[in-house]
Amino acid sequence: MPIDQARIQKALRQLGKFAARVPKDPSPEAVHELRSSARRLLATFGALSLDSKSNERLLLKRVRKIHRRAGKVRDLDVLSGHLATIDLEGESACRTRLARHFARERARQARKLHDEISGQRAELNSRLSGASREVKRFLKKNEPEPSSLAAAHALELAGALEDPERLHRGNLHLYRLKVKQLRDVLQLAPGPGSRLVDDLGKVKDAIGEWHDWEELAAVAGEVLNHGAGCKLEQELREICDRKFRDALLAAEDLRRHYAGRPAKKPSRSVRIGSLALSNAAALAAGRRAR
Repeated sequence: MPIDQARIQKALRQLGKFAARVPKDPSPEAVHELRSSARRLLATFGALSLDSKSNERLLLKRVRKIHRRAGKVRDLDVLSGHLATIDLEGESACRTRLARHFARERARQARKLHDEISGQRAELNSRLSGASREVKRFLKKNEPEPSSLAAAHALELAGALEDPERLHRGNLHLYRLKVKQLRDVLQLAPGPGSRLVDDLGKVKDAIGEWHDWEELAAVAGEVLNHGAGCKLEQELREICDRKFRDALLAAEDLRRHYAGRPAKKPSRSVRIGSLALSNAAALAAGRRAR
């Protein structure tokens, strides 16, 4: 099967499973799974143009809200995890204060996520069931057209990796969104991941980790308000600088390797690299590129 229907159906089931029980205090793993499933559905339905009918259009509207709500809880889980790795002598009070702040915010955002889903549980489950049937019908009726649609979308997203010409702190996180979108579409093909998919994942993670530490530093500055003399805030800034350098290097390496960018003096007339093209072609053919 050119399009990995099992992956799409799994995302639909996972979202329905979460909606069926709607925990008031979901585990970090459950929130991560929910957010990932919602993101995959948004990417899939967008790539295959499956949002033309009323049911799917309204479902995606609900899924976007759930994705945003789950993202707020997930962010706090990640920030709490990063904070727990810092052990500075004499800064335990600051770390405890931040940890309590995150715990309170996490509980508040988890309640909002619960209310968002529980208030529309019946409608959500009905629309998920309808979407599941539509995916089966669409893929059975229109193959290989869905593969071609996804491949064309992948090429468009791959081309977007050329921009902006210069990556910096102000646009690196937005660049990560492009990387995630392309990776999600390429993963629609069946089988194990390709080299490009793996490399996109590494860049996504590197930029995401830097951005998470930046968020942690920003919250620390607001909550602690100690100024330049706070050792914890100083440590966070140093970590942010290291993570930014790592993320920027990873992104620039990706562009040089796949988009053909030279090491210096980037050109605006850049072609997509052969591996990016081969991955899109493999998607159209219903297989994974190596």
